[in-house]
Amino acid sequence: MRLGRTLTPTFQRTMTMSVRASFAFIVLAMLPACAGDVSLDLNLEGLLRERSYVNPRSAADPDVPPFSAGVMVGNTFHVSGTLGLGPNQTVPETAQEEARNVLTNVQNTLEAAGLTMDDLVSVQVYASDVADYDAFNEVYRTFFTQEYPARAFLGSGPLLFGARFEVLGFAVAR
Repeated sequence: MRLGRTLTPTFQRTMTMSVRASFAFIVLAMLPACAGDVSLDLNLEGLLRERSYVNPRSAADPDVPPFSAGVMVGNTFHVSGTLGLGPNQTVPETAQEEARNVLTNVQNTLEAAGLTMDDLVSVQVYASDVADYDAFNEVYRTFFTQEYPARAFLGSGPLLFGARFEVLGFAVAR
């Protein structure tokens, strides 16, 4: 977790749990080096079961798709498949414009969890046409200030609503 960052209220508890889980793992790693009988009451399983959601489902609203934009488990954030469509689910004119939209949507989901694009460790890009590889990369490079995450760029065939790209990923809170 970076100093000076303000977490959204939804994730403050989860991040606190992540810090405790990290500390617990460090303690467990040190145990073999300790002499004598050491007994610790750590609830690691409970910590790892804690979950927080970005855009959780609402049973009261049938128009909400049946998935969350992202889920935090421990200190790992799972970003759902995200599209980069325009207003009224229209496909942007260019691959670059759609790439910018989809990556902005991923960025917004990460920010809702108190994370940044640089916290991504793995990304999967599904492309309806792999010929858009260079256009996607041109925009993708501009979204990172540190090392790039591991990534796959996969030809997928048709995507929902005629989109060119769908992006999903995993981020780990620092």
